Amino acid sequence: MRVESYGTGTQVRLPGKSAMEPRIFKFGTPYADMYKSLSETPEDVAFFMHNGVLQLCKRGASVKVAPKRWQDTPTTDVQNHDVVIAFEERIYDAVIEDLQCREPTEEFKAIHVICLDTKDNPHEAQLQGTVALELCWLLEQTEDLDSEAPELVEQFQEQQMTHTQIKVLHQICYL
Repeated sequence: MRVESYGTGTQVRLPGKSAMEPRIFKFGTPYADMYKSLSETPEDVAFFMHNGVLQLCKRGASVKVAPKRWQDTPTTDVQNHDVVIAFEERIYDAVIEDLQCREPTEEFKAIHVICLDTKDNPHEAQLQGTVALELCWLLEQTEDLDSEAPELVEQFQEQQMTHTQIKVLHQICYL
């Protein structure tokens, strides 16, 4: 299974020292540069280590050079995705809107967009990352993803609701 991650906003926004002062970077800024910017002073290092932002930059750098923006991804690359998982409903909506605005291709391929709505904090992200992995394993085992996914996602949500409150959304888009 190939995994990629994207943002959907106009910029990369990381938590700052207050809600009114997020740290903002352009998409394409290397994680190493973000890390350096966020650790300019010992106080910065302590603060951004405590809130998990430096660890986020390290994790990001371990899988790719810099954050990528979904809407800037060429259609030929987007077509390579069978499943897109968003962890916030607003991102799910942005991905669906983008897919609906793109010119259809000759293949008119199904792309399953799934939202596992998650609180934006490191603890919840880790928990829901495990949930996403479980869902991906189930989806990967299907013989016919397009016909089996809707029921599988519904059953998955019912099963997850027994031990975690998670809102699961699913929509099939064609490109």
